Amino acid sequence: MNHFYGKSFLKETDFSAAELNYLIDFAIHLKSLKKQHITHQYLAGKNIALLFEKSSTRTRSAFTVAANDLGAHPEFLGKNDIQFGNKESVADTAKVLGSMFDGIEFRGFKQKTVSDLAEYGGVPVWNGLTDDWHPTQMIADFMTLKEKFGSLKGLTLTYVGDGRNNVANSLLVTGAILGVNVHIGAPSNLQPTAPILEIAKKKAAQSGAKLLITDDPEAAVEGADALYTDVWVSMGEDVDYDKRIKQLLPYQINNDLLHKTGKKESIVLHCLPAFHDTKTTIGSKLLDAHKLDALEITDDVFQSKQSVVFREAANRMHAIKSIMAVTLGNLFIPESLFD
Repeated sequence: MNHFYGKSFLKETDFSAAELNYLIDFAIHLKSLKKQHITHQYLAGKNIALLFEKSSTRTRSAFTVAANDLGAHPEFLGKNDIQFGNKESVADTAKVLGSMFDGIEFRGFKQKTVSDLAEYGGVPVWNGLTDDWHPTQMIADFMTLKEKFGSLKGLTLTYVGDGRNNVANSLLVTGAILGVNVHIGAPSNLQPTAPILEIAKKKAAQSGAKLLITDDPEAAVEGADALYTDVWVSMGEDVDYDKRIKQLLPYQINNDLLHKTGKKESIVLHCLPAFHDTKTTIGSKLLDAHKLDALEITDDVFQSKQSVVFREAANRMHAIKSIMAVTLGNLFIPESLFD
């Protein structure tokens, strides 16, 4: 009996609080097994297709290592290896891959692509990131919060920056499902869209989570147990960098903003990569042009004891392993846990 068996993991709204909490707790358990060098090859003999329309460091590495640890064989197919609807439809591609692979990961642009893969593939499909949602990141993020604070319900998480991107969408909705208070601090034109807000409000009404959407960064961070930010321009987004940087500079996570949480134990998260210094070609170019030392997060905060960004990054692998194992492995997971 496996409650999750054969299911795809496309977006957070497809899962209940109990189901998401199970995935988080199982990820923590798998992390413990790995640390103790106890093998857990729930997917021995399985073949996994990793489809990457967008480039990746953490997601590709996490899926690859997770698959290997679970005993599966991962096969990477990048944008030059597969058509993604250009020469062959997504439906046709899904049918072919589903006949050869036991599970499919997709990281790319359109949510419809990953939905079509799930509809026509006949095997579990996992969303490694789309323009709308970033669900595997959420299991890692809320896993990191649970490790730090012991429990999730009642915590307050503040996201500052571009409040309309996939990470902000996912944090708002996942927090609302899990009973975590979520504050979004962003300029009015970069706040969550009405459909996302509607979903989050419905979930929050069920869980008791309190949501705050504001253009005041100080009001957003007040009382926060965790501050979270992301790059100010998403991959593939065509915007005026100069305008975006000037608009979002008040939302930079720096020592001043961190202090304004009013909590000494507040932690800092970032899904990475981060423009916290000038040691990247893109970052250096942007920072030089604006005479800045950092963009969305300052280096001193990024490197501080309150920052858990590298634990969060490492947890991507354990979270993804949890998701793959429960949806494709023959685990005993009673339905009664989710009644």
